[in-house]
Amino acid sequence: MDLNELMDKQEELKVRISGEEEEELIAEGSIIQLVSFVLEDVEYGVDILAVHEILRFPEITRLPNTPDFIKGVINLRGNVIPVVDVRKRFGFSRAKVTDLTRIIVIETNDKLTGLMVDNVHQVVRISRNNVDPPSELIEGVSEEYIWGIGRLKDRLIVILNLSNILFLEEDEERA
Repeated sequence: MDLNELMDKQEELKVRISGEEEEELIAEGSIIQLVSFVLEDVEYGVDILAVHEILRFPEITRLPNTPDFIKGVINLRGNVIPVVDVRKRFGFSRAKVTDLTRIIVIETNDKLTGLMVDNVHQVVRISRNNVDPPSELIEGVSEEYIWGIGRLKDRLIVILNLSNILFLEEDEERA
């Protein structure tokens, strides 16, 4: 499933506002667009502007002496890209690779990185007014990975801080 299919699916579900109004809101930054996925019954989102593409699960080459959350590397049109197992990075148990498993290729810190997720849910649009900073009460995924919590009707979407997904040094591992 590519971004266009996700956006078409989202168009069917969202509350209608005119195309001109929506484009204006997106351009002025008061609406953010996210690609969402679900892990352990929690919906997560990454900024669509950071997403290069979404891939079916490719062949991954495992590298020695890498952190356990690095699944390996893939060759994407001549570029070698590290793949992060998001479940493992967040401390969840590994899941089996299925037909729904996807790699979301993102750009962060001027580098391409693949995020291995169970499946891609949809593209959502959220007003910045409906995004709250991460709370100190959040359990599970460290707030170092969270940019904010988006409220969309009856759903909460955890918006990820992509710069820390791969590059944050974990003190426990290095100690």
